[in-house]
Amino acid sequence: MKIPKEILNGFYIFLGIALFFLLLEVLNLAHLFYLRLLNVLFIFYGVNRSLQMNLAEGKTTFLPNAISAMVTSHVGVGFSVLALLIYSYAKGGDAYVKSLSEAFMFGGEPSVTTYTLCLLFEGSASCIIVTLLLMLYWNNKYKAD
Repeated sequence: MKIPKEILNGFYIFLGIALFFLLLEVLNLAHLFYLRLLNVLFIFYGVNRSLQMNLAEGKTTFLPNAISAMVTSHVGVGFSVLALLIYSYAKGGDAYVKSLSEAFMFGGEPSVTTYTLCLLFEGSASCIIVTLLLMLYWNNKYKAD
């Protein structure tokens, strides 16, 4: 059984983000919030890879490629948020999330659930923006619907 390219590239997004954040943790740089913003580069990579694969297969219609790009990015973000949820509980639950939120954009004392839900919404917005930017970039490769 062949794994769909959207799931495969979404997994690559997850793998890149997970390794990046673990590297930040090991290097004790996890408190620097601006380094956390670089995870969007992994989303760009995975979505761009899906679009290139679609073009190589001769799929040049705009809407199916946009859907493919959106699915790819959401799979990557979904895996990443799920892994963060598991990792947060493994590291101490709400106490761990409180240490993360001190250096990030959250106020108060968010729970693990609140934190991951907010990151899911933020990740979804990132998915939409990355998909739109890459579809604009690849726009001349697709024929009009």
